[in-house]
Amino acid sequence: MEDVEVIADPAAAVVALEPIRSRLLAELAEPASAATLAARLGIARQKLNYHMRALEAHQLVREAGKRQWGGLTERLLVASAASYVISPKALGPVAIDSGRGGDRLSASYLIALGARMVDEVSDLLRRSRAADKHLATLSLDTEIRFRSAADRAAFSNELIQSVTTLVARYHDESAPGGRTHRLVLVAHPLPHESKMEEPSCQ
Repeated sequence: MEDVEVIADPAAAVVALEPIRSRLLAELAEPASAATLAARLGIARQKLNYHMRALEAHQLVREAGKRQWGGLTERLLVASAASYVISPKALGPVAIDSGRGGDRLSASYLIALGARMVDEVSDLLRRSRAADKHLATLSLDTEIRFRSAADRAAFSNELIQSVTTLVARYHDESAPGGRTHRLVLVAHPLPHESKMEEPSCQ
């Protein structure tokens, strides 16, 4: 089982998003039989088998083995991944595209960058798995609470200057055997945890 699977096929996305099938994928984090799932979820066996066939048809679940029970042979099924992400590609021509321009300081553009990251990294991950190689990535996730909008602006300026300096130091367009990497830095306010929380800096 993979840690995460990105679903790019529209039909597979529709299957995974159906409420009962989504619940089945969560339950199948560990191998289980259709009979076990039917009893656990209180779903008629015939109805459950219908949903399981749909999941199998789109490779969202697979057989994990068989076992003998009550004189019968049961198939054990397991989800293809522990969790799933729907790729923007599943939306076809209406999918968000960072290359369409727009305000690069807008929330919409930030979302477009995130969507592009999902597409690019998931494609690279599929290739690395097929080649049985490790995909080298770097992620940094932290939080910072600014005292004021002025401090936030000052931080942004210093960050831009620092990154520009580092890129200039390490970027070599003509390096033989070199490989271009994408660097994306984003910052956004955290969602309010409650209505009593202080408003964020504007």
